[in-house]
Amino acid sequence: MTDDRLRRLLGGPDTAWLVRRVRSRLERGGSLTGKVTLSEATPPQRRAIELLLGRRAGTGTSLSVSLPEVDRVLRASGASPDGLAAAVESLNGPVRDLAGENASIAAAWRDAFAPLDEALAARPELSGWRSWLDATGLVRRLASGPSEAADVLRCLAAVVRRLPSPDIPLGQFAAETCGHAHALDEGPLATLALSCARALTGLPFRADGGAESRRETWAAVGVHLDELSSTVLCLGLPGDAHTPTGRLLTAMQGEPVSLTLRQLRRHTSPMNADFVRICENPVVVAAAADALGPSCPPLVCCNGRPSTAVWRLLELLAEGGAEFAYHGDFDWGGAAIAAAVHARIGWRPWRYDTAAYLEAASSTPLTGRPVPTPWDPPLATAMKNRAVRVEEEQLLTGLLADLTT
Repeated sequence: MTDDRLRRLLGGPDTAWLVRRVRSRLERGGSLTGKVTLSEATPPQRRAIELLLGRRAGTGTSLSVSLPEVDRVLRASGASPDGLAAAVESLNGPVRDLAGENASIAAAWRDAFAPLDEALAARPELSGWRSWLDATGLVRRLASGPSEAADVLRCLAAVVRRLPSPDIPLGQFAAETCGHAHALDEGPLATLALSCARALTGLPFRADGGAESRRETWAAVGVHLDELSSTVLCLGLPGDAHTPTGRLLTAMQGEPVSLTLRQLRRHTSPMNADFVRICENPVVVAAAADALGPSCPPLVCCNGRPSTAVWRLLELLAEGGAEFAYHGDFDWGGAAIAAAVHARIGWRPWRYDTAAYLEAASSTPLTGRPVPTPWDPPLATAMKNRAVRVEEEQLLTGLLADLTT
């Protein structure tokens, strides 16, 4: 009898709005105090409330209902001796504890991120990337929930601990960090790991999705996709008669040569060159070959972010006692590349310092995030103040003159 009376008073379509409002408030952890108001109430909805309360429900288009009054009526009438909250559960089932559920989900996400945050505790250079993950919600969009994310983030933490990694194939790197040789080929983990690699090299965290961009990003942190796709462009390097690479360099004197990582790995002896210039862009190599041919002194091109092959060649030259001079683009990306090469093998500036920057004519705006220039600290300040970028091609005449002399 009680259930029938409750359904007649509160379970019909004309009081459904009231039940929904009460349930929503209970789910959010709210108390059943004050009033709820329905704008544009229909006559049947008004009559249903009058039947429930046993009095007129006012006039006008809106309808306000006191929740304590409804609770009192339900208790006093016996329709729901335990009050309004019990009535809602009796009509529509148990009320969810949304606050508790949200707290539980938040705790699950914190637990999922814990291995990554532990790995990042000693990596302040990745703090911006970690904040970016939260701001964009990338992990939550890539994973179906905290449980799936926990597995991804556990592997990502292992990747973070190993980057940068000196000269290792991607499949081997994936197997050692994630337990599967193809774990970093595609999918959520691969996307997140690649964004971490970009963060370490000073690139925008989100990749453009291209295969070449992916290859260059991994190469910049010492991970190569294969031995043949990683190459380095050079000109004028001295060859030899007793190694395949040495004979190739001898035969190609005066012409640019693209050496693969496979060739350089099989060249186990140091390369002998007293003084080697390094440039950032292939146009410098092409122009030097056209202008100087076989008389061009040793020149190595980074071609943007150094690939594993670039690093291997520079290290072979360093082992042979070479000294280096470097030139690149006067922009923040170029400065980051230069800083990486400077930290790894050391070099002196080749028209790549504050004086050269301030003398170069340019009106192209400088964009991006500033980075330090440790070989010439005032250069970073000058670039921020002047705020123009100078591409390497704009200084080509002076660079060729240096190569000539």
